[in-house]
Amino acid sequence: MNILAAQVGGLLKAHGLLLTTAESCTGGGVAQAITGIAGSSAWFERGFVTYSNLSKQQMLGVSVAMLAQYGAVSEAVVREMVAGALANSGAQVALAVSGIAGPDGGTADKPVGTVWFAWGLKNTTVHAQHYLISGHRAEVRAEAVKIALQGVIDLLNQRTLLA
Repeated sequence: MNILAAQVGGLLKAHGLLLTTAESCTGGGVAQAITGIAGSSAWFERGFVTYSNLSKQQMLGVSVAMLAQYGAVSEAVVREMVAGALANSGAQVALAVSGIAGPDGGTADKPVGTVWFAWGLKNTTVHAQHYLISGHRAEVRAEAVKIALQGVIDLLNQRTLLA
């Protein structure tokens, strides 16, 4: 995890960008991994832990309609979480994660381990992806942190290729 967080930091620093996180099922785990790296204040702007639907609405501006129609664990909601994190921070890069870590809370269409991620750069397209992560609660959360960090690396590497 430290290696991924350090890679994220190196890329953000090289591009002169700041990161913000919007986390639900990881409960701030991504922000914790990032702030575990010395000097992260140079590239990490802030983290939003929005565990409840109300906090997603109040802190990130996620719409009640999206939550009602798609549920918190959905592509639509993580996309709105990224947009809200960027709008409510000074960062240019955002990631969002929302999922069902278990052991309860799963349904037939969204079983335990269902996690949605989104990554975006300010004023550009947001990329979203769904994973079904196996394991117990701690394993799902830890893997979700790794996927979230790797997604930032991929986003910034893609930005470099497009520049």
